[in-house]
Amino acid sequence: MENKKSNKVEILLEMTECRIDKALSFLPAIGTRSRAATLLELKKVWVNSEHPKSSYQLRLEDTLEIEFPAPQESSGVLIPMDMKLDILFEDSDILVVNKPAGLVMHPAAGHSQDTLVNALLAHTKNLSMKFGENRPGIVHRLDRDTSGILVVAKNDFSHENLAQQFKDRTIHRIYFALVIGRMRTIKGKLESTLARHPTDRKRYASLKLTTKKPTPKIGKHAVTHFEVLKAGHELSYLKLKLETGRTHQIRVHLSENACPIAADELYGGLKKIKSVKNNKDKELLLQFPRFALHAAELGFLHPTTKKELFFKVEWPDDLKSKIQELGFL
Repeated sequence: MENKKSNKVEILLEMTECRIDKALSFLPAIGTRSRAATLLELKKVWVNSEHPKSSYQLRLEDTLEIEFPAPQESSGVLIPMDMKLDILFEDSDILVVNKPAGLVMHPAAGHSQDTLVNALLAHTKNLSMKFGENRPGIVHRLDRDTSGILVVAKNDFSHENLAQQFKDRTIHRIYFALVIGRMRTIKGKLESTLARHPTDRKRYASLKLTTKKPTPKIGKHAVTHFEVLKAGHELSYLKLKLETGRTHQIRVHLSENACPIAADELYGGLKKIKSVKNNKDKELLLQFPRFALHAAELGFLHPTTKKELFFKVEWPDDLKSKIQELGFL
């Protein structure tokens, strides 16, 4: 094998039993099958010290090394965006924001300069850099179409402190959701190991392990506590408490329990509206501008003062009146 500047990459279960160009697209640093194909053509990928063919199927026991291309300098330039932010609290250490639905957290494909990060940069020059230059201040995330409360770090000390609170699961996080269906119990815990979906990289799914052999370290442990606040014949209104905060966690857990969030196209909540028998309810649900999930409460210890902080916000106007008309608020 020739001398090279490469990185050894862990092979995840979802990367096996498919062509290597597809498998490489699961890696965030690559992202697409076309970029994976380019790396293979340029001989920037090694499997067991050899350049594989595009048809090669990875195995968990393989050794995978990749020479990642240098990032483009222009891609790292962030432009402040003048946008009115609903700020619930701010001092020299942190900033608490009520994020509107439709706002992407940080620059990504298709959203380079119209994100929360760009709006934060227009508001303040003091943001932590713990997650790199394109995610200043970001300690945790909400999906684009989820509304609600976020805490932002204005320096690295605050970022590390808040990140540790999230890791220790001491952060108080309450969400509300309107779902299509009825939960099996009034209260309960939804627990699984979440990983990227094996065939649709936009989605996540709970691993269904059917082997008794030792399993590789894949996915992340996810725990969601739920309480049914009100149940109708076909719809339910839930209070959800996060113990962990994995990508799409609530959306996956509810969908896999046959109660997808209303209007959640990615996890079946839009398709299932068609099964609602009450025509009035169905008509209202079809008018939802986005899926019905709201991060309503956030509580934590201030990184410096150690004072307990608690914030609560109501559903925004885009969904509040519709949920009221359905009889759940």
